[in-house]
Amino acid sequence: MKFLEQRDRQPELMDQPGLAAETHRHALNGLRTTNALCCVARVIWRGIVESCALPENRQPLRVLDVAAGGGDVLIGVAKLAARSGVSVEAYGCDINPTAVQYAQQAAESAGVFTATFSRLNALADPLPNCYDVVMSTLFLHHLSEADARDLLRRMAQAARQCVLIDDLRRNRLGYFYAWAGARLLTRSHIVHTDGPLSVRSAYTMAEMRQIANDAGLSNVQFRRHWPERFLMTWKHADA
Repeated sequence: MKFLEQRDRQPELMDQPGLAAETHRHALNGLRTTNALCCVARVIWRGIVESCALPENRQPLRVLDVAAGGGDVLIGVAKLAARSGVSVEAYGCDINPTAVQYAQQAAESAGVFTATFSRLNALADPLPNCYDVVMSTLFLHHLSEADARDLLRRMAQAARQCVLIDDLRRNRLGYFYAWAGARLLTRSHIVHTDGPLSVRSAYTMAEMRQIANDAGLSNVQFRRHWPERFLMTWKHADA
């Protein structure tokens, strides 16, 4: 698969303007199933525990999920925190109003009333500097290197303690998992199409490390997890 040797960014269906709300919601259902199977919330929560000074004075840990999509990962993180006795204020932002509405309804259905979702353009709007943790999943592979570098820099400025990025790895096995898994887990033609395209546009860990270094995030740590994804963690020097 020589086409995986270099990034190949192509327009994905979910990013197209005018996507019908019901079609979008169906795709978000599929992504929620995929993220659950990949235990993404658990991987990120482990990264938070290892990288943060968790509050001991009942002050909540403030977490921002950038480009949160359907909100399932942030909701999962909030639930895991509650099970660990950690108070969390969870905030998710996304540019798409359908995703924001979907995520807020999902949080309420899950009984996670500490989660709030709002509309925000992560590439243009400021990120307030008032969060302990700033995270993002399955977003950076949509971006050019310049945009990814700028976003990482602004995420680091907004984070008091750490930044966590979870995304796909661009390799043969990852492409196979994306192609086959999408068809096994959901009937959404959006996910069927966008899954393999996402792998083709994904960064390798070496590429991601270089982008992070260029953004001023030195000493990032990587953890591979199933299926062919990585968690990149950067800890603030003062944390």
